[in-house]
Amino acid sequence: MEQQQKPTVVITGTSSGVGLYASKALADRGWYVVMGCRNLEKTEKAAQSVGIPKDSYTVLPVDLGSLQSVRMFVTNFRALQRPIRALVCNAAIYMPLLKEPLRSPEGYELTMTTNHLSHFLLCNIMLADFEKSSEPDKRMVILGTVTHNPDELGGKIPPRPDLGNLDGFAKGFQEPVSMIDGKAFEPVKAYKDSKVCNVLTMRELHRRYHDSTDITFSSLYPGCVADTPLFRNHYPLFQKLFPWFQKNITGGYVSQELAGERVAAVVADPDFKQSGTYWSWGNRQKKGRQSFAQKVSPQARDDAKGEQMWDLSLQLVGLA
Repeated sequence: MEQQQKPTVVITGTSSGVGLYASKALADRGWYVVMGCRNLEKTEKAAQSVGIPKDSYTVLPVDLGSLQSVRMFVTNFRALQRPIRALVCNAAIYMPLLKEPLRSPEGYELTMTTNHLSHFLLCNIMLADFEKSSEPDKRMVILGTVTHNPDELGGKIPPRPDLGNLDGFAKGFQEPVSMIDGKAFEPVKAYKDSKVCNVLTMRELHRRYHDSTDITFSSLYPGCVADTPLFRNHYPLFQKLFPWFQKNITGGYVSQELAGERVAAVVADPDFKQSGTYWSWGNRQKKGRQSFAQKVSPQARDDAKGEQMWDLSLQLVGLA
């Protein structure tokens, strides 16, 4: 297959974990992967170490902690002149031990900037690239997590996500405001709130653009990837015990490779061409586990909240 003829997918957060293995799985299926990451050298080495062929990828810099970096990334992607078929919003940070919020160059709390606002901006800007592309079966995929949903076993552990009335966003999300609900900073809740926003974003994209563009907008929870570098900012003891606990007690453990395969399936397989869907393989992982369309949390299926979140996010990222 000629390099230019390969379908092109853009993936964020590709230097390790699920993003790296999704890149490999899609390259193995004959796709060309644009690997977005903060550390080019690290990602280049990682791509080589898992055996992604040299003619199947390009590494481009993006720091999702900066909205300006996201805009630059899109400019660099356009310079490649590759028609896009899929976008995977995968990158995320989780910093449970923070005492004080970190801020983006725009002054926004960093977890919400990285996980939600930057991906929200990326999806909105790249709608134009999808529109120009004559590729068939185009898809936008946003990674989800079981922790967004208190109705699920994995989502019952406090603090629970709560966007409140989006007061933090309405106030401009600048110092001293650090949480979407306008309340005191809580790093674990910031992560969960951002993942609720990811699902709301996917559902709003579907509601606003699916009929007119025929793009498939979806989200997925690939299972508990307990040894992913997402947990690198947690206590070392947690990093050691959590994978063991998920393998031996809950049965929820999923390898980075399998999670990557699941992302690739949602991007490429005909079975997943159902827009507005949140895909899951369930909490207890058994061999040959089948996917199913899962009901998202009450907050994540609140269309009025989704619309409000959309409008406020447009303002924060400068697209209003």
